[in-house]
Amino acid sequence: MTVGILLITHEGIGNAMLEVATRLLRKLPLTTEAFEVPFDADADALLPQASAALRRVDGGHGVLVLTDLYGASPSNIAARLARLGTPVRRVSALNLPMLLRVMNYADLELDELPAVATAGARNGVILDDA
Repeated sequence: MTVGILLITHEGIGNAMLEVATRLLRKLPLTTEAFEVPFDADADALLPQASAALRRVDGGHGVLVLTDLYGASPSNIAARLARLGTPVRRVSALNLPMLLRVMNYADLELDELPAVATAGARNGVILDDA
């Protein structure tokens, strides 16, 4: 049993992130899925679909949900999913270094992965004076 990864993002972000991560790593070590939220979507109407995506990626040890923007509809849907029963941890400000870092620590428990994700995001930001 492993932790699942669910990306809940605005349209065009989650699937693109997964495509690049898969291209770089060849095979993602954790069950991962993107759930993209249309800009004009009704969050209440999408909750059952998001819940189904959460159940699909849950490998028995909970799900790390990565969202693109805290406080926006995808993040709010993720917060509601966290109250449905499956163990969930939510991290916002998804970027590619964050996702890759999580995949490189696939053996960790759900409670450890948020710190790994945030470290990946922070360490992936480089100010280059060139």
